[in-house]
Amino acid sequence: MATTHEVLVHDKLYIGGRWIGPTSEAAIDVINPATEEAIGRVPAGGVEDADRAVAAAQAAGEGWSQTSREVRAHYLDAIATQLEARAKELAVTITDELGSPIGRSEAIQVGLPLNQFKQMSSWMKQVVWEETIGNSRVVREPVGVVAAITPWNYPLHQIACKVAPALAAGCTVIVKPASETPLNSFILAEIMDAVDLPGGVFNLVTGPGAVVGERLATHHDVDLISFTGSTIAGRRVSALASQTVKPCALELGGKSANIILDDADLERAVADGVAKCYLNSGQTCSALTRMLIPREMLKLAEDVAKRVSESFTLGDPYDPETRLGPLVSHAQRDTVRKYIKTGISEGAKLVSGGPEPPSDRGRGYFVKPTVFSNVSNEMTIAQEEIFGPVLVLIPYEDEEDAIRIANGTMYGLAGGVWSANEARALRVARRMRAGQVAINGGAFNPAAPFGGYKQSGHGRENGYLGIEEFLQIKSLQM
Repeated sequence: MATTHEVLVHDKLYIGGRWIGPTSEAAIDVINPATEEAIGRVPAGGVEDADRAVAAAQAAGEGWSQTSREVRAHYLDAIATQLEARAKELAVTITDELGSPIGRSEAIQVGLPLNQFKQMSSWMKQVVWEETIGNSRVVREPVGVVAAITPWNYPLHQIACKVAPALAAGCTVIVKPASETPLNSFILAEIMDAVDLPGGVFNLVTGPGAVVGERLATHHDVDLISFTGSTIAGRRVSALASQTVKPCALELGGKSANIILDDADLERAVADGVAKCYLNSGQTCSALTRMLIPREMLKLAEDVAKRVSESFTLGDPYDPETRLGPLVSHAQRDTVRKYIKTGISEGAKLVSGGPEPPSDRGRGYFVKPTVFSNVSNEMTIAQEEIFGPVLVLIPYEDEEDAIRIANGTMYGLAGGVWSANEARALRVARRMRAGQVAINGGAFNPAAPFGGYKQSGHGRENGYLGIEEFLQIKSLQM
């Protein structure tokens, strides 16, 4: 298990280019989910702290919006260089506060946000900043002050997916990170300070979402909310933001379907699907948690899924043999175990795993990798986002039935299709109401737009299209 750390105390917020004390002494403890020990403490900021950050961002807005794109690109490149220099420190920090296995932290939890800043200057060149339409000069301008409210499952990446394009667009930003995993955001703030980003362009305020997040959502000087989190929380943020008619970019929950067609390589498709479901201990909004199987192939799929699932070893996130770390918190662990019990009580077939604590884990918020089969799409475990290592196998009768089941939830974030015939897979993928669909295990593309249909949200992140979320359009009639 990871070595016990001295508690890392951050007692200041980053506002207006300075580290300043919060308006109260309240604090939030950060818990290592693998050891259940406190490893950090950050300020529990309040309404006044949020107001100070908004004022700083607004004061910096005019100057930053008027800087050239070349200057903004220079800062983004400098931030990327600093992130790369501190990559190991960031990976260790995220492993300690989230429980992500260290290899995954290095490759994904740090690698993806580093890529965001590294590529942003090139993505800026793909944006059509100005164009002529008839007698009009159409220009794209920064939306203004952005409040970025981010989740705990990919903490630095979700900050980067908002901050990097917002800075590229010419916006100023206030980041409100998740209270479970805030420590990495302080390293990012230190980097912003080290590259001499103008004061107020980037601001960091930690604190409860019900206090800081809600104040930012309703603040009349915040021009846009960029929020990633649960659909329930997204509805709340959207409702609050509507009071000042500010736009929201929302990346919310998912219950993504992975359709295995009858001509697919079943062994390969199921093995890949289990891995995509269990990524980050299942704490991934786009995880392929519903695997749709031709009814006549269900038993074979169960056998493969059971074998692959049981190869996902739980353990110390610093052990190279560990494939699944803990869940982020005691509450999240209990929620996932409750869902597993619900699946059993509703009559789903438990193929592997289960709600019992792993026998070899004396501490830590661990949940056994679990597979259910013979699940109907009406069951709770097929409709609600579990956010843990729980896969459900749903049998279907034919291609039309599979598409109906795939689209039969309130979500539409991601999906997958497997077929020996690529044209057939593409045809099915086009009919899935989801923002991103992997064909035959297609890899995640950080330059491609990411976002959802239906109650998985609206707006897109990543690549040059992610920059456009932070721009507004003005027509100059000539």
